[in-house]
Amino acid sequence: MTMISVVVPAWGVQGYLAEALESVLDQQTVDAEVIGVDDASPDHGGEVLDERAARDHRLTVVHLTANGGPGPARNAGLDRASGEYVWFVDGDDRIVPGALAAIEARLREEKPDVLVVGAARERWDRSVSGWRTPRSVATGAEALTREAPPLGTLVVRRQFLTGAGIRFRPGWYEDVAFGYAVLAEAASVATFEPACYLRRLDRDRSIRTTRSPRHAEAVAQYDDALSRPVVTAAPPALRRRALDRAVAELLTILQDDARMPRDARREMFAAVSGLARRHAPGERPPGPLAAGSFAAFRVRRGAGNLVRAVRDAPRAARARLRKPALRWYYRWQLRRPIDESLAVYAAYWYRGYACNPAAIYEKARELAPGIRGVWVVKRGHRPLPGGVEHVVSGSRAYYRTIARAKYLINNATFPPEVVKRPGAVHVQTHHGTPLKTMGLDQPKFPASTVGFDAGRMRRNIAKWDFSITANRHTTLLWDRQFPIRGETLETGYPRNDRLAVATAADVAAARAELGLAPGERVVLYAPTHREWHAAFTPVLDVDALAEALGPDTRVLLRGHYFYGLAGFPPRHPRVTDVSAFPTVETLYLAADVLITDFSSVMFDYAVLDRPLVIFAPDWEIYRAVRGVTFDLATEHPGTFARTVEELVAAFRTGQVDGAEAAAARARFRERFCALEDGRAAERVVRRVFADV
Repeated sequence: MTMISVVVPAWGVQGYLAEALESVLDQQTVDAEVIGVDDASPDHGGEVLDERAARDHRLTVVHLTANGGPGPARNAGLDRASGEYVWFVDGDDRIVPGALAAIEARLREEKPDVLVVGAARERWDRSVSGWRTPRSVATGAEALTREAPPLGTLVVRRQFLTGAGIRFRPGWYEDVAFGYAVLAEAASVATFEPACYLRRLDRDRSIRTTRSPRHAEAVAQYDDALSRPVVTAAPPALRRRALDRAVAELLTILQDDARMPRDARREMFAAVSGLARRHAPGERPPGPLAAGSFAAFRVRRGAGNLVRAVRDAPRAARARLRKPALRWYYRWQLRRPIDESLAVYAAYWYRGYACNPAAIYEKARELAPGIRGVWVVKRGHRPLPGGVEHVVSGSRAYYRTIARAKYLINNATFPPEVVKRPGAVHVQTHHGTPLKTMGLDQPKFPASTVGFDAGRMRRNIAKWDFSITANRHTTLLWDRQFPIRGETLETGYPRNDRLAVATAADVAAARAELGLAPGERVVLYAPTHREWHAAFTPVLDVDALAEALGPDTRVLLRGHYFYGLAGFPPRHPRVTDVSAFPTVETLYLAADVLITDFSSVMFDYAVLDRPLVIFAPDWEIYRAVRGVTFDLATEHPGTFARTVEELVAAFRTGQVDGAEAAAARARFRERFCALEDGRAAERVVRRVFADV
């Protein structure tokens, strides 16, 4: 039996439908059927479905003769489904690459009535945010005391739906009644935290962005959820909590100017009041309805808003005044003398303790003990090593420290408001040898300039007194891409000192820290970010790779931090996800081979003189979209593979560490790693802190 049937209803989504279908049909699995339902759409949606079905036998199309709305359309798809589970994917949404395979594996393992998966929000500008991760899910009547789950997060066993008699109701907000019914009736619910579903909530012409009296239809949907036997049989206190939640949600809709016309609110208020009377007869109405009439409700709500405004005025005033006060405090601190012994360190936009600044900090503690180092981190930062002093960005201590520091050392950029004081020394360490086009060359590749502000970059560059480069290649490029009036320090990268002087004992310690068996061949896979993918889009199936490489191989997966939670944990027993591991240099030391694509990790790992493989099936796309500084396909550091078959063959034949690969690696190391002798941090410290 097919494991998952995906139902895709379509009405008025012709511009999004092809992408929705592709997101399902182009997955790394064929064990799925897709049922597209043309809800008598007035546009070309039906034709889009038919054209794709002609090319892919997995897609079945149902054409409805009259528009019934999303609920009946989904029911029509459900009636045609044959899979063990069903997943409803709206025609203007999409699923994340790899989602089907990951979800199938979890379903086979757990076999629940319902699997609740993670979701994220894709905005109109293609940015992805708003991660919703289901770490715990309420069931039974308790489910109605929480926010209704997004429909796209529910993968439901089809026989459970049939047995429980759960179908979609007609009308708007049909997903609310369905979601609550599923969680209320399910005997078993499992969760899968990665974001698998991308929702487009702010699309023009969607129901949620349409102003209409039909939003009042939400009352009937909540009524249906509250009327289910599992809810009516619940203890009175639990039923009341569920009712209070429903009323609060409905009144939020009622007062939303973007959704509910003012002349339709009185009628909706009456419907909500009727709902409360039906489900709590003889009881005091929920607080907002206690006024009795719509007119009284409006007066009471207005008075309540006034009371809250008065009550919260001091807090609101403090919030409004905090930023101006901090700006004033910063300006005052800028007038105070520079602390000649204070150095501020930061990395990756205040994410934590890492990279070149960390290596310089550690060497400065040894060679310049009179310099006090303070790290800037943001709230929620990764744990810092013991004894490392820090301030939190945006705090008063942060503004005081950054205003008075003699030295400011960063591998990214400080915020634009950070002033370069006369006498202060800014050190830009950067965080990678550039394969891709960067800095002031980026406008030549417009696809890479989303959020790029050349004017702001020039102002930042003007603050730098020192710019650190790892090799001649980087020096020549950054003289144009990041031109400074100060001094370029072509020293090698301080973060690579640890790699350059590593011993067998260091390697053994790194492997032990990661729990690796002594006889395992360790392959580290570290792909980079691709600007044209808003969500994590894997180009290599690491589970399949581990299986192909055999029982003596362990694959470590290091995902790029730009993708947040959008990705899937590996399922193969010989694959370990090390994306959250804090120190990448430890991973380098533990690995026998590195597989990467366009990431600067290749330049760092080459310091170890170990086999290095470039897996780049989309090399031409990357060089066209992002721009590159040399031809990686011909000047790679060992092996270059474009297909999975080539990649696996390179391992099986020994090509990855053969004579040809070793020669390519030697040429690469001579060009990019000649300065990596373990003393880069020392050279920086002795030059920047001139009295050392």
